[in-house]
Formats: sequence, structure tokens, C-alpha cells
Amino acid sequence: MEIIERLRGKLIPAVPVPWTDGKLNEKVQEDYIQYMKREGVDSAAVWAHTGRGLEIDKDTRMQVLKSWRDGLGAEGIIVAGAGAKPDTDRKVYLENALAMAQDAVEGKADALLVFPPTLYREEPDREELIYQHHLILGELGIPLILFFLYDEAGGISYSPDLLVKLLAIPEVVGIKMATLDSIMTYQDVSRLIEEKGRGKLMITGEDRMFPYTMMRGAQAALVGLGSALPGKQMAMMDAYFKKDWPRFMELARWVDAFAEVTFIQPMEGYILRMLWALVELGVLPKEAAQDPTGLQLSDAEIQNVRSFVSCS
Repeated sequence: MEIIERLRGKLIPAVPVPWTDGKLNEKVQEDYIQYMKREGVDSAAVWAHTGRGLEIDKDTRMQVLKSWRDGLGAEGIIVAGAGAKPDTDRKVYLENALAMAQDAVEGKADALLVFPPTLYREEPDREELIYQHHLILGELGIPLILFFLYDEAGGISYSPDLLVKLLAIPEVVGIKMATLDSIMTYQDVSRLIEEKGRGKLMITGEDRMFPYTMMRGAQAALVGLGSALPGKQMAMMDAYFKKDWPRFMELARWVDAFAEVTFIQPMEGYILRMLWALVELGVLPKEAAQDPTGLQLSDAEIQNVRSFVSCS
């Protein structure tokens, strides 16, 4: 499938939404897109957790998708999140996820990142429900990226047998791994992809293990960390694929340090920390560093981000 080769080797930043006074700041959004393009970015993941895809209304989602689609042009790659809040019954849950996926198709996204269907976590037939969920989204004819976010991180674990079945779905092009801190889980799935992945992509979503997960088989990256200072992260990936080990190690240390001030507990704050990194870079004004959920950072957290970025 062509999209696999287009994604291979890519940094796909999961981008946040510049939010001001309860709505998308459209002017700042355009400035942000231009900054990312200057950094060399030609792909983006919208409506993912970093962009609060399940929290913002449809009109805002479509504005966000259109702005990135127009900004990156026809050659750019747009991955859109597709899922639903697990606060309803099975029928409505699937309808809502399917509607979000259809919106992404209409907005000319290139692929879907399928949110873990957490409604099914406690169901006795959960593996069949998860499989059918992906099959139905696949009927839209758009490439799918699986999203492995294990239970303890707020997602839903996929067994090896289920992963093999999901990877066999023709529309599935790869899997994004976001285990947070479970190195063993990442290693196990990486090995499974190597042995039974049918040519599908291993995509790291491990912000705190980004360099290591490149060494353990990741062929692309879809990370919230990429939403600010992506140039150095792309350079690290390039150095890895070119086997420029001194350069890779130099940049890996920097990437780890950046993650260590942004992806920390409370983990929900990472979105605001990335927005404040963009403020420090002069990309966003302070009033655009807001979270649609109303979450706020402490002054100490903001200062830690500011200190790191100012020295980068």
C-alpha cells in the first residue's frame, strides 16, 4: 500500500489546538502551521489525544483538519483520530466513532488513527468487539493505524492473537505503540510485528522512550513531543536510519531531556507543556496556551519548560 511507504521514516507530530477564550484561535493556528513547515514538517496527526479530538466539537475538528490539509498541501500526510467517548451504549458508541471517521474521510485525511475502543475493556467478548470495530471502520476504505495503549495507561490491551488478526485487516497499515512506561510490552509487540506483521509499520508513540524505540524496530513516529522543536527529532530519526551513530546519540540525549520536562506526571499536563514550549519559542502568544478541558499548569511546571526551551 502506497501510504506505508509515505509514512516510513516520518515524524508525524500529534498536534495540539491553540485555544483562546473557549475556541480555536484561527490566526494562531495558521502561524503554528507555518512554524511547523519551517521546521521541515510535512505530516501531522490531528484529532488525537494531543489535539483533544474527543473533547472538541465537530465544527472545530473540521476547522483544524482543513487548516492542516490546506497548510501541508496535497503532498502532506494527515492522520486523523477516530473514536468516541465510552460513556454510552455499544450502538451509539460505534455510531459516534464511525461518524468521526467519516468526517475525517470527508476532510481528506490520508489515514485514521483508531482510538482504543475502551468501552469494550470489561466485556467477556472484548476481542471480537475490538476486531469488529476495526473491520467496520475499515469499510470506509481509508488506511487505518492501530493504537496500542495498554490498560494501565488508560487504553485497552490487545493480545498477540488479536494483534495478528487486526494486522491482517487489509486497511491496516501499522500500529502506534504508546505503552507509557512498559518496555516489555513494547518489546513484545515489536517482536510480533517483525515475525507476523505482514509488512505493516511499527510506529512509536513512546515520547519517553523515543530514541530507544527507534532501536527496537520503529519505522516511523507519531508523538506529541513532535509538536514543538520537531526539527531535532527528525534529525535524530534521520541519523538513526543513516547509521550515523555519534549524531544519533547526541540528538537522542536532547530528545530524552525534552521529554523529561514535558511528559511527566500528571501526564494530562503534557499538552499544555507542549503549548508552553511553543510560547517560549515565540510561535504562540500566552493567551493561546490553553487546554479545551480547562486543565492548568503550575508556575513551576511552566518555568521548567521555559528553562529547557530557552537553552535549546
